[in-house]
Amino acid sequence: MKRRTFIKMAAGTAAVALHASPVFAQSSTKVKVGYLHTLAVDGQIWLAEDMGIWKKNGLQMEFIQFQTGLELFQAMSGGSIDVLSTGAVMSNFPARGQGKVFLMNDVEFATAQLWVHPDMGVNSIADLKGKQISTTTGTTAHVFLDNALRKNGLDPKKDVKIINQRMQDAVTAFISKAVPAIALWVPFNIPIRNKVPGAKMLVDASKFYPEAAIMGGWAARNDYYEKNKDVLEKIIRGWAEANDYLIANTDKALAAIQAKHYPQVPLADIKEQYAAQKMFTSAEWAKLYADGSVTKWLQRVSDFFIDFASIPNATPAAQYFDPKLYLNVIKA
Repeated sequence: MKRRTFIKMAAGTAAVALHASPVFAQSSTKVKVGYLHTLAVDGQIWLAEDMGIWKKNGLQMEFIQFQTGLELFQAMSGGSIDVLSTGAVMSNFPARGQGKVFLMNDVEFATAQLWVHPDMGVNSIADLKGKQISTTTGTTAHVFLDNALRKNGLDPKKDVKIINQRMQDAVTAFISKAVPAIALWVPFNIPIRNKVPGAKMLVDASKFYPEAAIMGGWAARNDYYEKNKDVLEKIIRGWAEANDYLIANTDKALAAIQAKHYPQVPLADIKEQYAAQKMFTSAEWAKLYADGSVTKWLQRVSDFFIDFASIPNATPAAQYFDPKLYLNVIKA
């Protein structure tokens, strides 16, 4: 081959490559994702983002942070986000017909905790009768508190007074001893542990597992779910790779997440938050999807919201969650 001919061919190949590069960008799908900035919710999100896993799966993810699950579902119902990642509240709004659940992140195994002031006369759950308990209603902490009280013979509606506050305000109230007890989720236990050495954690959510499991996970807008199941399968595939990497390389993954996304939180605290989650590999999750465990756990939390919020004509978990989407991607 003559040198001039080779140069022309090489130049032509380069031109094709340069021309082709925008095609990948055009073929990628933009997805607006709402999330809560807590490790149990966004750990896999950031690993997949930083490792290029979303992009590899043809996804251009736009992440939008919210403060509460309520805000997330309001935004999704209004059409400003396509999908969301959150905690226990994903068993609330889908039961109202708002959103379809399609992916689990973890079981919030010990992320919800009940703390008390022994010097205010509370040394056991029984001692809470007639007392005030601060929490943020409608959240993972509230679901856990309801379980804890009922399992110990207390009626959450009659035997205690639940004070609804933003969790930051609830923590402040507890530290100042305005209330004798607080139901919270990690990492809000850290300021209490640091500032109130006499405070006592009575119980965490792991006490009620596996009978009751509070899960965090993903939901999609109803119309988005119906029209974009191929995109949701790409999200599942990307999530699964990041999730399995997190489990197999925990120390390395947590260090990377902390350095880039939680620089204000000490690595030791990030590791404590991770230890409070119950993680499963993507294959282990597939078995829990297939045998009905996930549907059962979702329904149990929905039952709490149905009772608490008096939801009429509630949609059962078996209708707002279909395990087949996950099982199409990850085999049990």
